[in-house]
Amino acid sequence: MTAGGFSEHSSIHILGGSRGRAGRKDTALSPSAFPGVSLRMVQKLDQKLPVANEYLLLSGGVREGVVDLDLDELNVYARGTDYDMDFTLLVPALKLHDRNQPVTLDMRHSALCHSWLSLRLFDEGTISKWKDCCTIADHINGATNYFFSPTKVADWFYDSISIVLSEIQKKPQRGMPKVEKVEKNGTIISIILGVGSSRMLYDIVPVVSFKGWPAVAQSWLMENHFWDGKITEEEVISGFYLVPACSYKGKKDNEWRLSFARSEVQLKKCISGSLMQAYQACKAIIIKLLSRPKAISPYHLRSMMLWACDRLPASYLAQEDYAAHFLLGLIDDLQHCLVNKMCPNYFIPQCNMLEHLSEETVMLHARKLSSVRSDPAEHLRTAIEHVKAANRLTLKLQRRGSTTSIPSPQSDGGDPNQPDDRLAKKLQQLVTENPGKSISVFINPDDVTRPHFRIDDKFF
Repeated sequence: MTAGGFSEHSSIHILGGSRGRAGRKDTALSPSAFPGVSLRMVQKLDQKLPVANEYLLLSGGVREGVVDLDLDELNVYARGTDYDMDFTLLVPALKLHDRNQPVTLDMRHSALCHSWLSLRLFDEGTISKWKDCCTIADHINGATNYFFSPTKVADWFYDSISIVLSEIQKKPQRGMPKVEKVEKNGTIISIILGVGSSRMLYDIVPVVSFKGWPAVAQSWLMENHFWDGKITEEEVISGFYLVPACSYKGKKDNEWRLSFARSEVQLKKCISGSLMQAYQACKAIIIKLLSRPKAISPYHLRSMMLWACDRLPASYLAQEDYAAHFLLGLIDDLQHCLVNKMCPNYFIPQCNMLEHLSEETVMLHARKLSSVRSDPAEHLRTAIEHVKAANRLTLKLQRRGSTTSIPSPQSDGGDPNQPDDRLAKKLQQLVTENPGKSISVFINPDDVTRPHFRIDDKFF
């Protein structure tokens, strides 16, 4: 969606140790290069980080659901007051890209989509380097077993990045962004940089990076998918991550969550513009509405969108003027997921991402969602007005600062409201013409024999 600040993009950012792109001796250091310079200095502190590393840079912060990290500890920042643009940077602390490298994902103690990581079979050098970031348990044969701890890794990373940023600020280079805020939110390190009168938020996440594909998601590859023939399987399964997020009943000092963020970047290339528009609009409408009690994240919506791509005919998804249909379908699917307390993970369908919710919570959110469904056009317009208010505040702050500051990508330009007005009007028309009926793309991973788009009586 071009208007209202709903754009979202992802990209791969490669940094190769001291010779990476961020390590160039530019006369004016760009804000996008700043994290790379900082991380290179972190590596030099104690040589824990890999010298040659690959970071995944995503447009949008953790709060926007670009990665499956539904953390309660995240502080709330406001676009327009705290920052103008935001990014998530996945930083591999361990990089397991060698096929001969021994890896033990211990899923015996974890919920689906989660795992412990034992260093027992690693070389002595790796264990010695990271043992202070491990929990220790006795192995069955009497040997000491070291489990890589997401909380201890996050603590180490925060301490290291704080030291580095302090040194950078003592001896700033020309063009160096100003560090306005550094804080630890659970296992996430959030940094706000000042660049002229604009601010950039980086949510930095320490992860474990793997090449290949985990056995627990192997069956997913056997199914037919919407991306077949559009991108290669090698692009989709080039790697995965362990991110520092615990399940609801897991042990947070030991448990990591499997993340397929790299694959999602590739799959996004195959999603039609109108469906992405519907997804961004749906996210804008419901995320704040359903924020308390915590239950639904943008990642749930993304999973539903990917399931919808697998269910609907490609010719239908390619329709440029069907964004309103898709938006109503996503709202109805979310209602269906809430009432049935079922939202399967796209890559590991046997993992139900809503099974932990109480009946009281799901029914409360289902009622809220019903109010959205009764007048989605008005809710969309309200969401657009909130974004525009943030835009106006951003512009006001920029005018107070340098007139040569970097413009925010969220700034209003031309007539950004026009596409959204058309979408809102189309929504209103669909609701009016189909009173009391559900426009659904219906998630059912157990039945892939037919597309599940329909307009019918409500099914819950």
